[in-house]
Amino acid sequence: MTTTPIGQRTLGSSSQGSSLTVSTLGLGCMGMSEFYGTPDEQSGIDTIHRALDLGVTFLDTADMYGPFTNEQLVGRAIKDRRDEVQLATKFGNERNPDGSWVGINGSPDYVRRACDASLERLGVDHIDLYYQHRVDRSVPIEETVGAMKELVEAGKVRHLGLSEAGAETIRRAHGVHPITALQSEYSLFTRDLEDEILPVLRELGIGLVPYSPLGRGMLTGAVTRESLQSDDSRATGRFPRFAGDALEANLALVEKVTRLAGEKGCTPGQLALAWVLAQGDDVAPIPGTKRVRYLEENVAAVGVELTEDDLAALEEAVPRGAVAGDRYGDMSTVEA
Repeated sequence: MTTTPIGQRTLGSSSQGSSLTVSTLGLGCMGMSEFYGTPDEQSGIDTIHRALDLGVTFLDTADMYGPFTNEQLVGRAIKDRRDEVQLATKFGNERNPDGSWVGINGSPDYVRRACDASLERLGVDHIDLYYQHRVDRSVPIEETVGAMKELVEAGKVRHLGLSEAGAETIRRAHGVHPITALQSEYSLFTRDLEDEILPVLRELGIGLVPYSPLGRGMLTGAVTRESLQSDDSRATGRFPRFAGDALEANLALVEKVTRLAGEKGCTPGQLALAWVLAQGDDVAPIPGTKRVRYLEENVAAVGVELTEDDLAALEEAVPRGAVAGDRYGDMSTVEA
């Protein structure tokens, strides 16, 4: 456990009325309900409570997680502590109650219905940050964000976000209503957005919320070919970086990070998180976990200060582009 104050960061622009102050480190809640092994609801709730006690108040969920059950879990966990929380959820990846996939939906009518359903499941009267989870290429972004803007005007949503959107989409969306944050995958292992997207975010005053800042757990050093359960989506081929020769190549990179972490007196996961945190004060990562001990380890990363030499050593250990395999088996829902 750390005694380092977690601190806060600001996403969005105060001059545009889109700024949202969040905890420096957030908590991704997805794995409490699905995808990464067997769900454990009580453990998830305990982790959320511990997070709030440590000052991690930026909580991230989505309607598709479960599906639907993760929002319910988060809602139960924060029921008596809503005022402490910056609550983010997402719409757009439409699933049936049995978990089957429907598709990406950004139609205005769906935006409204999805928001009302999320508010009910979460048991709250407003969402602090509402993201479009994936861009619906069949619906002009102006129409989707126009409907999201209506939610702000109705008081149901405070701030708007996008997820895995490309630079041009971000510009067009921002022209309809100020966008507070982009949530996209970003880590030592995933740096695609540095070329075009990150410069656009900074030009427009939009914050970055990196998900999977630990490379879906690989950068913690705890992942091996044998460690993944059969019900873990990382073992199913959905994520090519965890399969075959790619896994072996990527674990060799993790070994280098682990050696540097040992020299720094921290864990590899803490070093990887510290790298993300060092990328700017407009960056607020949301590492996910369903276990209190991993939460506490992640929080301690806030106290890891990296020198220019540290950053250079990490750059040498994990050169951009060195990671083997695409981050998804199907990249069609991710805008470049």
